[in-house]
Amino acid sequence: MEKKTQRITERDAADEGKRRPLDAPDGGYAVGAIIRACSVLQAFRFDEEALRLREVVERTNLHKATAFRTLQSLVAGGMLRRVGLDQYRCQFRTVKDQKLRIGYAEMARDSVFSIDVTSGLRTAVKDTEFELEEFDNRYSAKVAVQNAKHMVNAGVALAIEVQIHEDVAPVIASIFREANIPLIAVDIPHPGAVFFGGDNYQAGRIGGRELGRFALENWNGKPDVVLLLSLKAAGAIPLARITGMAMGVKEILPSLKSDQVVTLDGNGGYVESMQAVRSFIPKFHGKRILVGAQNDASALGAIDAFDEQPREVDVAIVGQNASSAARAELRKTGSRLIGSVAFFPETYGLHLVKLARDMLAGRAVPPAVYVKHVMITRKNVDHYYSNDALLDVPQRDALLWHSFH
Repeated sequence: MEKKTQRITERDAADEGKRRPLDAPDGGYAVGAIIRACSVLQAFRFDEEALRLREVVERTNLHKATAFRTLQSLVAGGMLRRVGLDQYRCQFRTVKDQKLRIGYAEMARDSVFSIDVTSGLRTAVKDTEFELEEFDNRYSAKVAVQNAKHMVNAGVALAIEVQIHEDVAPVIASIFREANIPLIAVDIPHPGAVFFGGDNYQAGRIGGRELGRFALENWNGKPDVVLLLSLKAAGAIPLARITGMAMGVKEILPSLKSDQVVTLDGNGGYVESMQAVRSFIPKFHGKRILVGAQNDASALGAIDAFDEQPREVDVAIVGQNASSAARAELRKTGSRLIGSVAFFPETYGLHLVKLARDMLAGRAVPPAVYVKHVMITRKNVDHYYSNDALLDVPQRDALLWHSFH
């Protein structure tokens, strides 16, 4: 009786073209259509993820026609639901312990900005459907391109890219686009990627207005020069901070002349900015200087350059990013740093995880998501950063890094 049942089972399978060898682990009784249906269901990796037919084909290696028929059967059986012309969503969680790998290439591990972003992102992915595959771009365009290729080879579901070189952004974006991997570009736009980060023009404008108000309240609105420390290598978008600073100052001080605004390339670094300001000071014969810096490293480099000069000069400096070192400087009595525009990189992680989840689920996301900016001064620094006393604040020699922030 047992042999007859076995022969009938084999014949039925052969009629469907699904015969399996008798020495298979399942004894040859598995139904191919059900195996394929399970493969399709397992292609859905987390709640609310919406997949297109081509994505199901890529994840299951099924023939397109077979995948299509299987999808339609699962919709008819109530296991999937159609959410668009060519999108499907699973009605339940099929593999609860499966983690999606997110590739994350940080700007550099010795960057204060990167430390904040990375720490926040690691915290944000805990107890979620994601796990991080981390890479260090080391401020290098070449390394950033190599890391993008490594992420593709690692099969990440989504990539988060933090690198400062505008000239390789199209190359990196192309690598992910060709691999059908969605990309989030942090602070430096990449073609076709969703942008997340600061609104550079507005952040600069906030800083410029603060400089203008200082001059109005303390110098009768008459600075001798406005010195702007830029980072040309980062490209036009980040340089919008410098444009914003110039405009912000002029909003408050409309009588300011164009030849009173001087831009130097501080390369976004503490040492480079200090050297640039050192070279500028002997050529300056006035007394009152407003300084708008691309980032806090540049601002702190400028402070030390002015502090070492024997000639007395009135200086007011605004930085960008409100880093821990800048906040420590703000708390010093008589510091030349009067403020720094906060980007709150420690909160990036929560926003990036939400954005990644929406993108992978097929939900519509805006092409650019901007963080909020707040001018941090010695008056409000304790309000926004009340736990700074618990931090190990970087000293000047820890700022010898090149950083967009």
